[in-house]
Amino acid sequence: MVYKIGILTTHPIQYQVPWFRKLSALPEIDLTVFYCMIPNEMQQGDGFGINFTWDIPLLDGYKYEVLENVSKQPSVINYWGCDTPGIKDIVKNREFDAFVVNGWIVKSCIQLLRVCRQYDVPCIVRGESNAIRPRAWWKGQIHKRLLAKYSAFLNIGKSNREFYLQNGIADEKIFFAPYCVDNERFELAYEALSQERDSIRERWGITSTAFTFLFCAKFIEKKYPMHLLNSMCIAIKKIEDLSIRIHLLMVGDGKQKIECEEFVRQRKLPVTFTGFLNQTEIVQAYVASDCLVLPSDYGETWGLVVNEAMACGLPVIVSDHVGCHKDLVYSGQTGDIFPFGDHNALAELLVLFSSNPANVRSMGKRAKQKVADYSVENVVKGCIEAIKFVCKN
Repeated sequence: MVYKIGILTTHPIQYQVPWFRKLSALPEIDLTVFYCMIPNEMQQGDGFGINFTWDIPLLDGYKYEVLENVSKQPSVINYWGCDTPGIKDIVKNREFDAFVVNGWIVKSCIQLLRVCRQYDVPCIVRGESNAIRPRAWWKGQIHKRLLAKYSAFLNIGKSNREFYLQNGIADEKIFFAPYCVDNERFELAYEALSQERDSIRERWGITSTAFTFLFCAKFIEKKYPMHLLNSMCIAIKKIEDLSIRIHLLMVGDGKQKIECEEFVRQRKLPVTFTGFLNQTEIVQAYVASDCLVLPSDYGETWGLVVNEAMACGLPVIVSDHVGCHKDLVYSGQTGDIFPFGDHNALAELLVLFSSNPANVRSMGKRAKQKVADYSVENVVKGCIEAIKFVCKN
């Protein structure tokens, strides 16, 4: 049997496209991806602090259509920015066996759910919400009412699965489709550049002996770059009497970057700001670094930069609010976890890691092994299982 499947998502996303390609390649799947919009450089850069387009191909290897977005202010980051009523005729007339929708963050996602229910087409959801974040009682009631309308669920990780279970979803309706990056692409790019580590570090003002921590994210509130800088100050004081040199490489742009740069300038901290790095450039930062740090709050529902770093063989330090920590970060094994907002606890880990580079390299190897299970292949596997489940039932 060939399953005719539609996927609705806001716009082409570098993390999703490998999934679409592999799913499309299966003989039993006839896939069409529906995009709410193709953002221009300004729309794509919203939140990044810079206008840009991704520098890798995102529209080849699978069938796709761009829906008419009637929103007065098209955007991929707010609910009203994607409004595509035309999805109704597609569901009504084109005899899809099932639809997959990436979350419920924009109006288009809810429009699809409604018309799928209207025309008795199963709707499978792959959302980001997790059980780590505390919520008001009334929000929980809204989630329960919303989630009850979907036919099946693709869980991206342990905390996401727990979120569904807490909201009354039956275990048999939940299928593992992990949040992932194209591990192979990052591994190959890292290997190709690994011999250039010293020259890359020299270009960014990093000495060959400095233990280098990496912050790779938008400079926005939920990422808390200033927390890391404050912890750097504490850590530097702690290692003054030790023969240890540390450096911080900060990749990205955004509203808080100027504040961070001024903080570093006033305190003369060993920090390099690279600005925004696109997909073909980002691996240079992983090659130059020894450990990723992500100090984000609950807004970090996963943190795919962690997957990228681990695919490149780097261990990671994350706050206990970061969504992926229960899946990928094992204390002393693949990295470590600190209480969100605890500058001293993070500083202690910066000192610990920089004092034990051999152990850090071992953690990096284990991190690479761990993230291998969070793969495009397993997303496709979970997706197929969910499709067969909803079509059978």
